[in-house]
Amino acid sequence: MKFLVTGGAGFIGSNYMHYVVNKYPEDYFVCLDALTYAGNYNNIKDLEGKENYKFVKGDITDREFIDKLFNEEKFDVVINFAAESHVDNSIKNPGIFLTTNIIGTQVLMDASLKYNIKRYHQVSTDEVYGDLPLDKPDLKFTEDTPIHTSSPYSSSKAGADLLVGAYHRTFGLPTTISRCSNNYGPYQFPEKLIPVVISKALKNENIPVYGKGANVRDWIHVIDHNIGVDLIVRNGKVGEVYNLGGHSERNNLEVVKTILKLMGKSEDLITFVEDRKGHDLRYAIDSTKVEKELNWNRTYTFEKGIEETVNWYLNNTEWIDNILSGEYKNAYQKK
Repeated sequence: MKFLVTGGAGFIGSNYMHYVVNKYPEDYFVCLDALTYAGNYNNIKDLEGKENYKFVKGDITDREFIDKLFNEEKFDVVINFAAESHVDNSIKNPGIFLTTNIIGTQVLMDASLKYNIKRYHQVSTDEVYGDLPLDKPDLKFTEDTPIHTSSPYSSSKAGADLLVGAYHRTFGLPTTISRCSNNYGPYQFPEKLIPVVISKALKNENIPVYGKGANVRDWIHVIDHNIGVDLIVRNGKVGEVYNLGGHSERNNLEVVKTILKLMGKSEDLITFVEDRKGHDLRYAIDSTKVEKELNWNRTYTFEKGIEETVNWYLNNTEWIDNILSGEYKNAYQKK
């Protein structure tokens, strides 16, 4: 089968590309990425020369380009990782999130319909469910939890999910959706919590923590997430939504302290800053459905995963430096 993987140079998408290109030599994978600020060609340059892989630079919102690509490549499956995903950025500039996350999804699905794609998979987020109270730890998001968004980012992802469901019901597009908890692991752009902490701790800089650091997130290693996406794409039931959670709830302050301890750094680096507007209190996912139906499970505990992640960043400081300096933006031209 031939797969189109959009957003394949980003954090989660690039990890997915490494996983599937090496696992399925009989399939062919086209990685599409616009290489905007969070897309990094260095994340996937190791795949150059693989016989079942190629990279294409392009924007999912460019309807003419997407139509031409689908016509030329004759894809069987589309997996859409491409998205603007940083909540703070969505508060500052909501428009680009609506354009990429909703219009881009529509463009991909229109092409998928036109060229008879066998499966369209939308990679979404638990943030579409809103948040949960801190004082009710037994409450978790299920696939039936009503959508109740808090930020322009989560609203744009929820809008895309609703559009995917509508294209399945109205046009018969064979779709699936996965909603994951907070990912961590290699290649995460240093704007998110874990790589921010690591990069700042390396330089002994102050580490900003929103509010009192009490907001809770469910953490899933990116490899476990991608194993789940692969199972859903290949074996999931058309028209269904599947939650992928880490069963590893930690508040932000706990995560920061864990990283500092692994790095041998002082907690004095922690600096509490003004809380984010509309900051969700707690996320927690119930993954029972995908565990029972597709036999998915996690291979990482948070303790194992965060130690491995910290070590990856410590062993790849040049990767961080290239991003902080902006040099990574030239990686594709230098390939």
